[in-house]
Amino acid sequence: MLNVDQGTQDADRADLTDWMAQDLITDSVANFVEGPGLKRLGLRFDINELQEALTQVMARTELVGDIAAGFGVIPLTRRPGTDGASDNDLSGLYWLRADDRYVEEEKEEVVDEAAFSEFIPDYADTYFAHVHEELTKRVPIGRMRISSKGLYNCNSWHRDPEPRIHVPIISNPGSLFVVNHYVTHMPADGSVYFADTRGYHMAMNGGLAHRVHIVAAIPA
Repeated sequence: MLNVDQGTQDADRADLTDWMAQDLITDSVANFVEGPGLKRLGLRFDINELQEALTQVMARTELVGDIAAGFGVIPLTRRPGTDGASDNDLSGLYWLRADDRYVEEEKEEVVDEAAFSEFIPDYADTYFAHVHEELTKRVPIGRMRISSKGLYNCNSWHRDPEPRIHVPIISNPGSLFVVNHYVTHMPADGSVYFADTRGYHMAMNGGLAHRVHIVAAIPA
């Protein structure tokens, strides 16, 4: 049996008493709180137009991927002459620590983000074309996708070669984003967010409805 001295017991009791006396109930969890790796841009879009564009695009195509497992994607940009929907196009190079060895491992193949230069013509008449135009005025954009995450779901704890821009279209208070040790919520109110996904990160949806974002990669 591990031997614990009286001093450690007393210190633990004091810490637990202090922690239990703290009030952690706060309305801030229902809002975006800027932190390391997560910033809000000055740019804003019309949330009603975003949601209308989502309806239009969904009527013309289907999510690609296993939505039951929490990963559904519709590409909005492509390499000229392709549809941007191959397995590697939808994922691409990333790193993770897969098991209790805590050893970082490389997964999948490099995607040339800069090659995804063409906004898919089928959606040129939607508000998403305006979103793409405004984003590219500020920073180069590679793969731009609609990403849907099912309820009670999250993706792997990993890092990417490049950062992302997120534009929430449908969200809920249980939809959270984590970068390294920082976590916050991104409301779907037309705001635009920079997420530095070069750090370890994951998106999770602990809510009762799907979470749908535009996710645009910034070529490294």
